[in-house]
Amino acid sequence: MSVVKWVLLAIVIGIIAGAGGALFLKLLGWSTDATGKYSYYFLLMPPAFLLSAQLVHRLAPDAEGHGTEKVIEAVNKSAGKIKAAVVPIKALTTIVTIAAGGSLGKEGPCAQIGAGLASFFAGLFRFGDTDRRKLVICGISAGFAAVFGTPIGGAVFGIEVLAIGALSYDVLLPSLIAGVVGYQVAAKLGIPYLYHFYDSPLPFDSIIFAKVIMAGIFFGLCSIMLIEISRLGEYLSERLALRRSWKPLIGGLLLIGLTLLFSRSYLGMGLNSIEGSLGGESQPYYAFFLKAVFTGLTLAFGGSGGIVTPIFFIGSSAGAAFAQLLNMDIALFAAIGLVSVLAGAANTPLAAGIISIELFGPAVAPYAIVACAVSYLVTGHRSVFPAQRLATGKSSSIRVELDADIQDVRPEFHYRERSLPGIVHSLLRVVRRKR
Repeated sequence: MSVVKWVLLAIVIGIIAGAGGALFLKLLGWSTDATGKYSYYFLLMPPAFLLSAQLVHRLAPDAEGHGTEKVIEAVNKSAGKIKAAVVPIKALTTIVTIAAGGSLGKEGPCAQIGAGLASFFAGLFRFGDTDRRKLVICGISAGFAAVFGTPIGGAVFGIEVLAIGALSYDVLLPSLIAGVVGYQVAAKLGIPYLYHFYDSPLPFDSIIFAKVIMAGIFFGLCSIMLIEISRLGEYLSERLALRRSWKPLIGGLLLIGLTLLFSRSYLGMGLNSIEGSLGGESQPYYAFFLKAVFTGLTLAFGGSGGIVTPIFFIGSSAGAAFAQLLNMDIALFAAIGLVSVLAGAANTPLAAGIISIELFGPAVAPYAIVACAVSYLVTGHRSVFPAQRLATGKSSSIRVELDADIQDVRPEFHYRERSLPGIVHSLLRVVRRKR
């Protein structure tokens, strides 16, 4: 009976989250189309950031930031309890931010909307803490699947993003069902999706494989760059000894200056740039860095929205830059970069690998999954989601405290005598003693 119960509940949550996400995406599309008709629409960023920050501060503090982070925190620390006010406030502030040019995305709000609606549903029917937590995870999966058209990847993302190195297998079946249903509902309601399939298999080539591993290292470093730039933006915002209302205005003015200096390409979600990279178009070598700067400033100074869409921009443009440098297929490495930076920055290599199959087809998967694993390891114990729990360390040579929030983890190097780092460490000690 328990299986039947969760199949039915997952279907209900999938319908609710898919419909809620589709409504939000349509409103977001209409608003960006309306403002995009004007060449200097980005001049609205200062008042838009101020409005977003004030709405969040006064009505729903849990709607702050990029959405997914607050949902992870709710699931890990309060059994999935999310205030109902978060849903409309998150949707409204995200629309205001992105329509004015804020460099954020749509998936975090959809995940938070799906999770918030699931939490409201659980409260309405008086489910206990354990069941509410499962329902909220289903809401995350359905919301993420509805945004990108990746039902399986979205479902796995929902159970993988909560803790680094652990999957919530007790929610696997309902998450999969909710993800598939959420995607189908959103698709039926007319939400378009971005797919770039490679029709023919890619023959194995040892040189390309070696370059893919090198690319994985590079994408891991790009993940670190994004995380550290986001932290720096928060630090600068906190250090400004100004009234709360001044900070969004300053952040908006900074982004206006950067836009006039460089380009409007780094504003909003940047979907045209992502599609261009995946279509084989060359990109400026510095595009991925500038997108990280725009995103970090938007988040730090009052903007509201998701961070995975900017991750897709950073990954695809970094992949295009890597391919241009080594004279490789731009479209192939843009696709690999898109999922690899997600794997590293969000610590979700399994979900990222599955998403690579759903977005680009099975031909790309062997290379993409390897690059995802490499990027995940290179990123180390960092995350764009500081509330993630650390369930497993990434290396036996690094000692970390388990079952702690990743933001509180302080890694320490620990060399085992029989490991390669341990052998090198021992040899260095011998050399020093002889001196």
